[in-house]
Amino acid sequence: MAWIYLIVAGILEVVWALGMKQTQGFTKLWPSVFTVGFMILSFYLLALAMRTLPVGTAYAVWTGIGAAGTVILGMIYFGDPREVGRIVCVGLILSGVLGLKFLGKTPP
Repeated sequence: MAWIYLIVAGILEVVWALGMKQTQGFTKLWPSVFTVGFMILSFYLLALAMRTLPVGTAYAVWTGIGAAGTVILGMIYFGDPREVGRIVCVGLILSGVLGLKFLGKTPP
């Protein structure tokens, strides 16, 4: 169950990171409210996952999902640069996340 919490927490990190752009520096009320709500929920699920997963693994996977997802969706929805080097770097982040999941000795 910890891995499910962690994956959902990572996805919510992407949501709140992209939501911050919509808040325009927290000057728009409702986008700010939703963004902060997703932040709280993401941190809560990360904390639940850390009850059983090693802190280093959980944090790295959470930030990896958040970073890679935010970069990819930024390219799709906000016109962020789509250079080959950036795409390769996202692949490296994802391979590190998968390595931590499948090569580490963590609870199922």
